Amino acid sequence: MKLIVLDRDGVINYDSDAYIKTVAEWIALPGALDAIARLSRAGWTVAVATNQSGLARGYYSVPTLESMHQVLRDEVQQRGGHLGLITYCPHGPNDACTCRKPLPGLLEQIAEHYHTDLDGVWFVGDSLRDLQAAVAVKAQPVLVCTGKGAETARNTLPESTLIFADLSAVADHLLA
Repeated sequence: MKLIVLDRDGVINYDSDAYIKTVAEWIALPGALDAIARLSRAGWTVAVATNQSGLARGYYSVPTLESMHQVLRDEVQQRGGHLGLITYCPHGPNDACTCRKPLPGLLEQIAEHYHTDLDGVWFVGDSLRDLQAAVAVKAQPVLVCTGKGAETARNTLPESTLIFADLSAVADHLLA
């Protein structure tokens, strides 16, 4: 199985320090949906692992989050692709869960769902916690410079981190 895991905010869609709270605020980054569809059409399984502490903070509801994810799925499908499992952490930073990145819980859920090992699987994110979660499960950490990625790139990164301009560049590389 060719599996790639993506963070959501800042990788697939625009991020906001005020949180993405409504379907109307969920806006895909240029080329991101096409990148997912191209990978899918080429036989890749594309999954998503996203922290969504806005749920714990009461900024939006699970049905609203699910509506955002349905828009994402529909947009990818309209481009001839398929989006696989979407896992999300609904907890706040102080909730002592095992799923909030940089902890590996979300990625472990994906591994269990697909009955696969994540050793070497690309996990694409825009934050240090995404890269740390990848390292925790022996996945390949991949940083995109969208979202908070350009700022993250100025810090010390895990040694094996690959850096790309955006999700479209990641897809170009994998499909070359």
